[in-house]
Amino acid sequence: MDSLQVRVYECHRQLVEASVPVTATNIKNRVTRKEEKGIMLIEVFQHHNSKMEALVGEEFAPGTLERYTTSLRHTVDFLQWKYQVSDIDIRKVNHALITEYEFYLRSIRKCANNTAVKYIKNFGKIIRICLANGWLTANPFVNYKAKVKKVDRVFLSEEELATMAAKEFAMDRLSQVRDIFLFSCFTGLAYVDVLQLTRADIGRGIDGEKWVIKKRQKTDVASRIPLLPSALQILEKYKDHPQCLNDGRLLPVLSNQKMNAYLKEIADLCGIHKPLTFHIARHTFATTVTLLNGVPMESVSKMLGHTNLRTTQHYAKILDIKVSEDMLLLKNKFKL
Repeated sequence: MDSLQVRVYECHRQLVEASVPVTATNIKNRVTRKEEKGIMLIEVFQHHNSKMEALVGEEFAPGTLERYTTSLRHTVDFLQWKYQVSDIDIRKVNHALITEYEFYLRSIRKCANNTAVKYIKNFGKIIRICLANGWLTANPFVNYKAKVKKVDRVFLSEEELATMAAKEFAMDRLSQVRDIFLFSCFTGLAYVDVLQLTRADIGRGIDGEKWVIKKRQKTDVASRIPLLPSALQILEKYKDHPQCLNDGRLLPVLSNQKMNAYLKEIADLCGIHKPLTFHIARHTFATTVTLLNGVPMESVSKMLGHTNLRTTQHYAKILDIKVSEDMLLLKNKFKL
């Protein structure tokens, strides 16, 4: 009995040192050398992704699921690369493992800084789930820090917008892509929101004019955007387009991949030396169309559907033209 009691105390000590919950079952399993199967990292990750997949379209966008699916794949590949295992007990996830995972993403996967940080952030959500369920008692991310580097947002100038709008294209498909891109420049809508735009999303604003009134798919935050004359003209141009009539949409939007491929061709034909993608239209609305024309930041933030003003402030920081114009007024004021 004395020997058994000593063994029980020893098992109790081992459980405490291993940060494993001290329960009668765990002590019994240790004493009888019957180890309880731990909670496994990849199993938790897969369970999280399966629940996310079931909620796509309601609480999550398809792109969010795609990012977590890719993150899971990178995690599986990392465990095989570093430890030659297909899964690992969640209790073995520590600071060293996280830093090794970051190194793997940057070196083996060749991820840029912000991409690597996003994958680590996704991994961190799985760790938080484990902490919330009591499967982990200490947070391995406590002493880990990773910073997102600020990226200068590309946008079109007023002259570049005018050049693109006036350009005649030999292919109707290029004109169609150009028009939809310009519509986004004049509304600030992201690709998926332009794709899903229907007549139900057009309503009367407080001024009695036509507005886009819809929730952004990415954040589920409402955007209320007065339609400028240029945007209204584009909607009118495509109201009887066969694709719009068949799909019940307002614009004949192609896949994001095709839109971006055509936009690169359009940029070359217009002499625009910028890496043109559809999302640049949203940046252009925030800068050239609104902020540079004196629209207050609070109004721009609301139209863009940002969840906080700090996101919108990133655009204001890159507007040296606006700074120059404001300082010119000041210079004129202090002229003797």
